[in-house]
Amino acid sequence: MDLIQENELSITGLITDKLRSYAAFFKLRLASLVVFSAAFGYLIAADTIDWQSFIWLSIGGFLVTGASNGYNQMIEVDLDKLMDRTKKRPLVTKKMSKPEAFIVATLSAIVGVAILWFFLNPLSGILGLFALFMYVLLYTPLKRITPWAVFVGAFPGAIPPMLGYIAYTGKFGLEAGLLFALQFMWQFPHFWAIAWKVDQDYKKAGFYLLPSKGGKDKSSAFLILIYTLFMIMVSLLPMAFRLTGPISSVFFLLGGLLMLIPSIKLFKDKSDKAATKVMFASFIYVPIVLVAWYFDKI
Repeated sequence: MDLIQENELSITGLITDKLRSYAAFFKLRLASLVVFSAAFGYLIAADTIDWQSFIWLSIGGFLVTGASNGYNQMIEVDLDKLMDRTKKRPLVTKKMSKPEAFIVATLSAIVGVAILWFFLNPLSGILGLFALFMYVLLYTPLKRITPWAVFVGAFPGAIPPMLGYIAYTGKFGLEAGLLFALQFMWQFPHFWAIAWKVDQDYKKAGFYLLPSKGGKDKSSAFLILIYTLFMIMVSLLPMAFRLTGPISSVFFLLGGLLMLIPSIKLFKDKSDKAATKVMFASFIYVPIVLVAWYFDKI
């Protein structure tokens, strides 16, 4: 009986470890935020919710995002070994083999794009494929070449809410474009705050992703502040085009202030503490904006 129980515990442990490896390979928390953005893009567009297509959007978006993250880790496995923040990823620790990683990422990419294309509409599939291509084949290799990688990476990073909108409507439009623009501008202070926080770790792998050649200097802090202001201005465009009302714009401004105040502090003292506050504020900014936008529509 004890032997049976030990075997069952061993099998349970192996399954748990494998699920944890897959969660790390897909970057589960990041993928969940992407799905959240796409889901609210859909809800903002929808007059009535088709729950079947909503679920397909969530599954397809998750698989494409997971594939992008997986391919990224396959390409950067030797670099991930050098950084504290990535040295426990499954390919580095060999909890997942390269052939397994390739099969999982490729199947996820094919199935995810197919779901978006055939279960929603072709334009959604094209957007998913475009995001995958830009993230894996452009953004990932550019990270070691130029800080402009952040600009390139902002395109696939801004697609999710627009994808969700188009998943419902099947076409581009002003509101879809504004959803894209808002998340596009958000990418810069968000990612630069992260890059500031982990700058020393990034340098171990040859990543220099802060906007200034001087790294954590006044110029980088100034650009984080300026792009935060640009983001806030873009957030007012939906009201300017009469797509949202003044109440949602108040929440847009409040969310922006949560990032602006520590951005000003960062510009003044160039501290890691201020950069960390900008980073955490950026994590809650997108949910605040999308939820406010949705409730304004209903």
